[in-house]
Amino acid sequence: MAIRFDDIGNRLRAFRLGSGLSADEIARRLEISRAALYRFEKGELAKIETLGRLSELLGVSVPTLLGVGVEYIASAVAYFERLRQNEETAEQIIVLAGPISYLLASDAFDATLAEVLTESIPADLPGRERAIAEVGEIMAILHARKAQYQRRQPAVVNLISASEIERFLHNGLVGRLDLDEAVRAERRAQAVREVTRFAKLTEEQPIGIQIGIVPDTLPHASFQILRQPDRQVLVLSPFRLGEQPNVRIGVAMITSAPEALALHQKAAEEMWSRALKGAAAAKFLRGLIAKHR
Repeated sequence: MAIRFDDIGNRLRAFRLGSGLSADEIARRLEISRAALYRFEKGELAKIETLGRLSELLGVSVPTLLGVGVEYIASAVAYFERLRQNEETAEQIIVLAGPISYLLASDAFDATLAEVLTESIPADLPGRERAIAEVGEIMAILHARKAQYQRRQPAVVNLISASEIERFLHNGLVGRLDLDEAVRAERRAQAVREVTRFAKLTEEQPIGIQIGIVPDTLPHASFQILRQPDRQVLVLSPFRLGEQPNVRIGVAMITSAPEALALHQKAAEEMWSRALKGAAAAKFLRGLIAKHR
């Protein structure tokens, strides 16, 4: 497989964002100019010694920066930036990420999400100030992802677990469960509105959007298969948006390994084959909504 230097630059940018270090700080520590660092991020070839120092500073391996094998990503900021970068040229996206797929979520979901992510951060967490700052960074990347999706309109196949939707309706769009009851009631109402939107999408089946509701248990970790013009990319992630989110702990993985892609493609096809679709999915979702009104 040919080395894609633009990908190396993309990874470098994503891991820099995830490190919390500014471009100026990294350039100063490496004793290079900020302009040189930005050239690396645009795909200009860096010396192997520079890559080694960069990897040490950013806390990732040189093989991960080069995209050799599997990328391991322990920062939600870096993960969502890498996802945005890979979506930039995707023609089709197969998504297993519940209970709500961000790219198809409403503007109202977006408007509340920063608050939900912030309230999910424990009050006594060491480094809480940095964790809250990362929420702002994540939201900026998510907004860029949504704008990019709306501009490009790649095809989306979205698999959703029925049990996750039911839990979402029960708990509401919350970052934690010990919220004031009035807030919980409003967040449950938001969940109802969001699932109602997805019921409408499954019924109307707009061009380029396919939604399948899988009635049995699905894997807890999400994955996406992104089909680009010249390759496919598999993304596995513990990071989660929406109800009881997680943007702090876990290790995401990105790979183009044929075996990993084939196995996840097979899993997606099996889930899709037994999923409820179209009018049947809409009826099922409205039945769940009726139980939680």
